[in-house]
Amino acid sequence: MGNICRSPSAEAVFRHKAKALTLTIDSAGTLGSHAREKPDHRAQKAGVARGYSFDKIKARKVTEQDFEKFDLILAMDHQNIKDLMKVAPKNLQHKVELFLDYAENFEDQEVPDPYYGGAKGFQFVLDLVEDASDGLIKQLTSK
Repeated sequence: MGNICRSPSAEAVFRHKAKALTLTIDSAGTLGSHAREKPDHRAQKAGVARGYSFDKIKARKVTEQDFEKFDLILAMDHQNIKDLMKVAPKNLQHKVELFLDYAENFEDQEVPDPYYGGAKGFQFVLDLVEDASDGLIKQLTSK
């Protein structure tokens, strides 16, 4: 929602895993309350420990132009899907999907917000987005 925990973690993970592919990867939130802030220090600590870089990632709010620029808009949970649909032009709403639809080893549908929890929550977010990233890359490269 605020683009400081889950989505920048997913951006950092996916950037790392997809570096051999030519893709434009970015993250944004449905709220602008943290615009221009760096990712949460706990998200960075957990991600850096696994070898991911958060360099140049700063929070921003999703814009209508994002739906034209990107082929796929991945949401972390159902509430974000609803919020994204309010911003998306009707003819581009088909681009919005749940990120965990690409996960192969987890049955979770939503990436839980770790903001109010402890370090284990940030680790679990990484587990989920690593799995979904692998699944998405597999799908992209099989086409």
